[in-house]
Amino acid sequence: MGNQATIRLTMAQALVRHLAAQFIEIDGERVRLCAGGFGIFGHGNVTCLGEALEAHREELPLWRGQNEQSMAMAAIGYAKQKLRQRFMFATSSAGPGTTNMLTSAGIAHTNRLPLLMLCGDAFATRLPDPVLQQVEHFNDPTISVNDAFKSVTRYWDRIVHPAQLIQSLPRAIDTLLDPADCGPAFLGLPQDVQGWAFDYPLAFFEEKTHRIRRQAPDELEIADAADMIKAAERPLIVAGGGVQYSRAVSELTGFAEKFGIPVVETIAGRANLVYDNPLNCGPIGVTGSNSANALASEADVVVAVGTRLQDFTTGSWSAFSKDARIISINAARHDAAKHRSMPVVGDAKLSLSALMNKMTDYATPQSWRERAAKEREDWDSYLDVNMSTVTKEGSNRPASYAQVIGAINRVCDPNDRVVAAAGGLPAEVTANWRTHAIGTVDVEFGFSCMGYEISGAWGARMGQAETEPDRETIVFIGDGSYLMLNSDIYSSVLSGMKLIIVVCDNGGFAVINKLQNNTGNTSYNNLIKDCNLAVEPFAVDFEAHARSMGANAETVESVAQLEEAFARARASDRTYVICLKTDPYEGWTDEGHAWWEVGIPEVSENPKVASARKELDENRKQQRVGL
Repeated sequence: MGNQATIRLTMAQALVRHLAAQFIEIDGERVRLCAGGFGIFGHGNVTCLGEALEAHREELPLWRGQNEQSMAMAAIGYAKQKLRQRFMFATSSAGPGTTNMLTSAGIAHTNRLPLLMLCGDAFATRLPDPVLQQVEHFNDPTISVNDAFKSVTRYWDRIVHPAQLIQSLPRAIDTLLDPADCGPAFLGLPQDVQGWAFDYPLAFFEEKTHRIRRQAPDELEIADAADMIKAAERPLIVAGGGVQYSRAVSELTGFAEKFGIPVVETIAGRANLVYDNPLNCGPIGVTGSNSANALASEADVVVAVGTRLQDFTTGSWSAFSKDARIISINAARHDAAKHRSMPVVGDAKLSLSALMNKMTDYATPQSWRERAAKEREDWDSYLDVNMSTVTKEGSNRPASYAQVIGAINRVCDPNDRVVAAAGGLPAEVTANWRTHAIGTVDVEFGFSCMGYEISGAWGARMGQAETEPDRETIVFIGDGSYLMLNSDIYSSVLSGMKLIIVVCDNGGFAVINKLQNNTGNTSYNNLIKDCNLAVEPFAVDFEAHARSMGANAETVESVAQLEEAFARARASDRTYVICLKTDPYEGWTDEGHAWWEVGIPEVSENPKVASARKELDENRKQQRVGL
């Protein structure tokens, strides 16, 4: 290092010290970039990385989760709540502790969210090989289970010498903050290398203040997009999650209102506009609304802002007219160029402002605006009926998801945050939730991961508590997801991060049973009663289970009781779980769905399946042929 001032530290000590020296400027306030992390220690990370983390426990607080997968999910929930401006890390030992995080890495990768994974690895020297939990590859000793993360990370490295950290750790952090390439970063940390010492330059530990890059759009792309919109007779804006990450909600709203362009939202883009904005025409796609999908089918120019245009948004590319022209505004070139879109590669906030300046003389035709208003009004009327608790006299059917969602929507604070993921609830929340405050909805339906609900909400609550401690984080979860991953109820109680969890028990995986039936198949292996059983099917006592983990809990029998229970949950000093039965067969939100392509057997002896296949082939004719 010549005459450069240095300090001798282990690789693990240097990693933690560098991480603690990173800051970010948010709305003029300088805060630590990494808010801490989640960790379960084992032999692969406790002795060296654990020693370093303990020494920095004030700057980088470490929370012990109950499962590596759920810890990483909590870090993802935190990052999403903070609009990708801050992140948390998750650390595990070698072997199964690490592979438990693969699913979480998939969530972060799919949803373009920052997650730093610091995972143990086999010895770089290989002297003690094979070691505990090492998976041996006979023909390639450089491979470990950590290589599995290459397919679900944006940045991957294995630190085999302490000096490599000087290059690799800043690159990982850059990836976490890059709007165009944001996603999970993985560092494999061999057990021996964690403890190896190196003379690190003191400059490596100087405090650094980051600012998230805003990429200005190309002037020619803006000009082309402006010309296309100005020629439109039926324009439509599709607002994705990138609008919020860019903090471009005001620009989106101003752009839509100035030109009178209807706005529809993706699943990730829910809560870009408040419900009562007259230009908010509902969610689009497979889990969308009649209003949004009707407008999408007739729009001649679609302005997609901050969305990756996945199949639930596009109805497997059947939602838009084949003749519709798409303008895609996105910081990521890969997303901006999808399906013959006219790309505007750039930050949403800057791009919308630039477009507005180019379109001073445009106004959406009045007939299209009136059509959008009528579609919106009709959908709103449908929701009133769909979420109504008025039932036929003498009916004793359990509540529907829509009724449960409507009840919580009525009694919660406008700024409370709702979290849902996978199963039937994402569709029902997306379609039925009436947003009263910007950025208050987190529906994880990119990777559609069961189990994210409670763990992601735990992390989201940490972020929410920093700025809005008086607001609630509300979880909608089905019995299937609850049974899959629930241990962070205990984590939330231990950490004082209160959640309100609504458990909708419909006796199994009811929405997949619905899909199974709708494609002509017989109910099998989804509802508990339709599985291979050695005993009569029985219901889980979710209330007792939640209480055993330290939460307050109760079971209710009706939507009216649910509303009363929510008041008690709000008054509770700790996580509160409310359980109720919901209907596995009736009460689904059947309106508003765009077509969704799923695989159906081309040959089957079941005539219902054969009929479903014929319908699939017909619907394929409506697909927009893209790239």
